[in-house]
Amino acid sequence: MRVPVPDPVLPASRLGRVHLIGIGGAGLSGIARLLLAQGVEVSGSDATDSATLQALVAEGARCYVGHAAGQLGDADTVVVSTAVREDNPEVAEARRRGLRLVPRSAALESVLQGRRVIAVAGTHGKTTTTSLLTMALLGAGVDPSYAIGGELADTGTNAHLGAGELFVVEADESDGAFLVYSPQAAVVTSVDSDHLDVWGSEEAYRNGFVDFLDRLVEGAFLVVAGDDPGARALGSEACSRGIEVLRVGSGAGDHLRLGDTVADAGGSLTPIHRPDRATLSLRLQVPGRHYAVDAALALAVGLRLGLDEDLLIGGLASFTGTRRRMELKGEIAGVQVYDSYAHHPVEIAGDLAAARSLVGTGRLLVCFQPHLVSRVRVFGAAMGAALGAADEVVVLEVYVAREDPEPGVDAALVARSVPLPGEQVRVAPEPEEVPALLVSLARPGDLVLTLGAGDVTELAPKVLAELGRRHGGR
Repeated sequence: MRVPVPDPVLPASRLGRVHLIGIGGAGLSGIARLLLAQGVEVSGSDATDSATLQALVAEGARCYVGHAAGQLGDADTVVVSTAVREDNPEVAEARRRGLRLVPRSAALESVLQGRRVIAVAGTHGKTTTTSLLTMALLGAGVDPSYAIGGELADTGTNAHLGAGELFVVEADESDGAFLVYSPQAAVVTSVDSDHLDVWGSEEAYRNGFVDFLDRLVEGAFLVVAGDDPGARALGSEACSRGIEVLRVGSGAGDHLRLGDTVADAGGSLTPIHRPDRATLSLRLQVPGRHYAVDAALALAVGLRLGLDEDLLIGGLASFTGTRRRMELKGEIAGVQVYDSYAHHPVEIAGDLAAARSLVGTGRLLVCFQPHLVSRVRVFGAAMGAALGAADEVVVLEVYVAREDPEPGVDAALVARSVPLPGEQVRVAPEPEEVPALLVSLARPGDLVLTLGAGDVTELAPKVLAELGRRHGGR
């Protein structure tokens, strides 16, 4: 559901006691942590129990599994996730009592107030870029606050209230949240097309990024990915408005120019050329050209802030990944198992390219779960085409999330577009059958990748358990 952004947005100190509906999600759990760090009393609810809920309890939040009106207690402010439905009993109770009801964007803006905000936006790669920028700043001796749409593996959390004045925030466009913040610096990784269930059309979606430029405060700078047509066009628009723009890419005129990325057993190595300066060597522990681009975007921000380049490079080199972004879950019997959040065709293609560089002469086995009916309706065929880079594909049924099923918009729609022989594409088996199926297909040297933004992530540990059962944990 969508809740209007209040005017004005109050600082966290004036929200009173805060209750978050959907507190276990990637966005609201981070906000809960930041509120707790500021001394705000926090409670919340989620549909299911999780390690995130248990961690929040340990940090001081009162958490409930399931939704009930009485769980609001003496809350003054109620924060609502976009995944929450209109008929949620806690929403109904908040309205009945006339409580302050705000979306997650406004709740995060409450926490951001008083800090120098660096907002990372874009259709693809914003979670990884936000994570890489955070690690680069930490490496340079800065203690930034951050709010990331995924758990940073190096710190074990998705949010932190730092001692420094910088606040790195993942600025999500899916529900227009990025139009609430007022950043002193911004990164745009890409401007493609997504979330058309919210924006209505590709033109409206792209215009949202143009409106994002209006949110930059006077004197702000913008870093864009020069190889992405949408981001490059946005950079040109920003230049025409007098905004300082730094381009990062492979073009001769880019402020940071990337050479060829070479994959190796330790990750990847990419030369970074600075105008009139010595070439830098960017080493990452994560594979894939798209991750090198994300890291270079983060590097550009750090350099523009005047931080030491060697320390920034060292911080990037220490990055071990973000949960659910090409995350290695384990290896048994010579079979590697990875899990990733990719759910858009461009992201799928990028992660399969990275997986292919890892597997070498082995085969790539992908279990993909499409996410959202509205997204599959628009991009289902392109999802299938991107999956053609695998050797074996299993397509699960659509994870509908906040939407309702729609006839014909299903796993079969995606599977029909996979350019592989029919016997190499399997459609919508029961989830409990998938681990055994993948293990039966896998051979030593292969890589299994579970892919998608839904609960497909729960399968990777089960695949490892099945490999261990069949091979004695070797």
